Amino acid sequence: MLRRMARRGQGDGVPEAPDDPLDAAQERRVRAVLALGGVPQADLLDGVQQVRLRLLERAASGREAPRDVSAWAAVVASNLAMDWHRAKRRQERLGERLAALRQSEHPSGEDTSVLSLAVAQGLDELPDAQRQVVVLRFFADLPVRDIAEQLAIPEGTVKSRLHTAVRILRTRLHEDEVV
Repeated sequence: MLRRMARRGQGDGVPEAPDDPLDAAQERRVRAVLALGGVPQADLLDGVQQVRLRLLERAASGREAPRDVSAWAAVVASNLAMDWHRAKRRQERLGERLAALRQSEHPSGEDTSVLSLAVAQGLDELPDAQRQVVVLRFFADLPVRDIAEQLAIPEGTVKSRLHTAVRILRTRLHEDEVV
């Protein structure tokens, strides 16, 4: 829509709207981070729009553009997901996630579904800070250095949170006899 507005604004004295600040790959990444952070399918578009808005607001305020827009957008998406978690009760989140798994467009084998569900439940039980670094590292595929930079925490803290979270998830998967 922004591009259409920009084209319409050409030559009629109306300033052009900026191009979409997120390319298709960045938008997919933002959607994935939001979904893995527990945001329901119905709210993903709103989350993507929030990331776009924050990027546009940042540019409009005159602040320097992020060095890596993709990493910045993934961290903003992760923060949005954490905000969503704080606003909803734990049981509601789990119910919505289970419904989203059942409606998945890409059905997978029973073993993969069981593992996915177990990982989702394990992520749900992690403290917010640990869940955030796990999602950013393993699902958004950000390096530790970028996560630390974007969250403004030391790399050692990121590594420590990752180590603890992975240990907890691994223990849970073994206890539930998923792996």
